[in-house]
Amino acid sequence: MPLKVLFIGGTGIISAGCAQLAAASGLDLHVLNRGRSTLRPLPDGARVVNADVRDTDAVRRAIGDEQFDVVVDFLSFTAEHVEAALDLFHGRTGQYVFISSAAVYERPSPLPLVESAPLGNPYSAYGRNKIHCELVLARAHAERGFPVTVVRPSHTYDATAIPFDGGWTVLDRMRRGKEVLVHGDGTSLWTMTHTEDFAHGFLGILGDPQTVGETYHLTGDEVLTWNEIYRTMAEAAGAEARLVHVPSAAIAAADPRWGEELLGDKSHSLVFDNAKVRRISPGSASPIPFSRGAQEIVRWYDSHPDQHRVDERLGTLMDALIEVHRPRPLSPAPGPV
Repeated sequence: MPLKVLFIGGTGIISAGCAQLAAASGLDLHVLNRGRSTLRPLPDGARVVNADVRDTDAVRRAIGDEQFDVVVDFLSFTAEHVEAALDLFHGRTGQYVFISSAAVYERPSPLPLVESAPLGNPYSAYGRNKIHCELVLARAHAERGFPVTVVRPSHTYDATAIPFDGGWTVLDRMRRGKEVLVHGDGTSLWTMTHTEDFAHGFLGILGDPQTVGETYHLTGDEVLTWNEIYRTMAEAAGAEARLVHVPSAAIAAADPRWGEELLGDKSHSLVFDNAKVRRISPGSASPIPFSRGAQEIVRWYDSHPDQHRVDERLGTLMDALIEVHRPRPLSPAPGPV
């Protein structure tokens, strides 16, 4: 009998890729979803359980007394969310997989990162909330035997996901020949993971009793600098990458919300040791390089002009920061007197 798996979510960047592969692999896939997203449709063969996960009474009515081999929670972001999930699924699943985040690790972190690296991210509320989720689940596992497995993705993308703050705003600037802002000096290291590669590694975790009580980060092995990421995107878009480097602290001073994303995550190098998850799930035999992923992104946006959304406020802010931090030509040395 195939594994009976319930995905909470299924139309996000990570969850959609996992849903497509799960259905293609013959799993008995059920998806708890509000049915509102059209950007990433659910795969044929998936049974849709229509309910809002935040309405626990509605979820109870929707799933009735069903039992699942695996429940995968892509949509819990706070301790309250996982407390509700515990109440819903304790005693009715053989494994509960919580999708956490690499944002839980300290910044800066020792590299390459292993799962036992210290947690604590003072810059990222998102990361701190995921830590609280993990602590609630660890306590439930220790005290009540709740069969939790924690998975920590890092930067996972699909064809809809331009990897820059501002999204299409940056690609639009590249194509119009404008300078683009890069945080820091652009040399920090970053790990890019295609959603299909994540899915191949992820499915090997499901239903494996060895993974209960364990934590895995699950990322690609391709490591690029941010300068390389910008240049790869520009090349895919048929544009020139006119990069101007701006300190992350200066960006945070001008826009605290953007700064939190940088100081809590992207301004620090992140390289992962994936040996632990590879022992359980070898993953994709042919990982997708970002050069190919960038071409997929550009093709998708070129075929979806309705998604060409320029953030004028952010563009104006970028212009102002670039003007301040653009390298100035050196003055010529004075000639002989």
